[in-house]
Amino acid sequence: MAGECVTLELGAKEQPTGTAPVTAEQLAAIEDEEILNNMLDKAVDLEERKMIRAAMRELLKRKRERRDRERAARMENLRQQSGGKTAAGQNKEQKANANGRSSPQYNAHRPAQARTFSSPQSSSFVPKTVGSPAQSHMARVKVQCGSAVGGSNTKDVKQMLLDWCRAKTEPYEGVKIHNFSSSWADGLAFCALVHRFFPEGFEYCTLDPYDRRANFEKAFKTAETLADCPPLLDVDDLMRMREPDWKCVYTYIQEFYRCLVEKGLVKTKKKTP
Repeated sequence: MAGECVTLELGAKEQPTGTAPVTAEQLAAIEDEEILNNMLDKAVDLEERKMIRAAMRELLKRKRERRDRERAARMENLRQQSGGKTAAGQNKEQKANANGRSSPQYNAHRPAQARTFSSPQSSSFVPKTVGSPAQSHMARVKVQCGSAVGGSNTKDVKQMLLDWCRAKTEPYEGVKIHNFSSSWADGLAFCALVHRFFPEGFEYCTLDPYDRRANFEKAFKTAETLADCPPLLDVDDLMRMREPDWKCVYTYIQEFYRCLVEKGLVKTKKKTP
């Protein structure tokens, strides 16, 4: 029946079904990201899709604020228990780390690294010793990423894949995908794309945009575990570069897309990119 609601195993939360239009109040009552993701996939009305995206952004914001409050409460408890020593010690350690990162030796060394790993002849993605079949597959794809350029058809596929990434990550805060290089530099775009299909893998609202290593590791590990996507990108290599090589990011996203198709999470009438 139109307007009928199906009660979910999530307390008092309900997911609207049927042909009746979804209201902002109904969307605001949903606390499960996976439900909103499913609704967004099925929605065809433009205004309804906008409402669902807005509800997802608000949900992520609420979760982030809740996490910040809980963290502040824990810090306050620690401060009271230790008479302020713990917090002061942490602040001192943070300042020392910041000073270390801004030291002349660190800054003088970092540009050299960036130049080395940004070079077209860089060995950043040269495959390591290959043993298992899985490693052989990873090595082949890593070599391909150095020559992932082609004719007009390749450019069309690349743009289609970029548009797909942009559409899937649109509701996520801190993610603006314009290309396959700088848009992925902090790791949030990888996390948002993986979280879009596997929200049970981790809490997106807990991510720190300044902790690039943790973001890369979380995205690649979750994709490997839940999507069977091989970790074709090396985190250490990515950390040495200001912006990742677009050909390597493009190759990884192609592989992730293929894994989603194989699992039936993405339906396509054409060949995968």
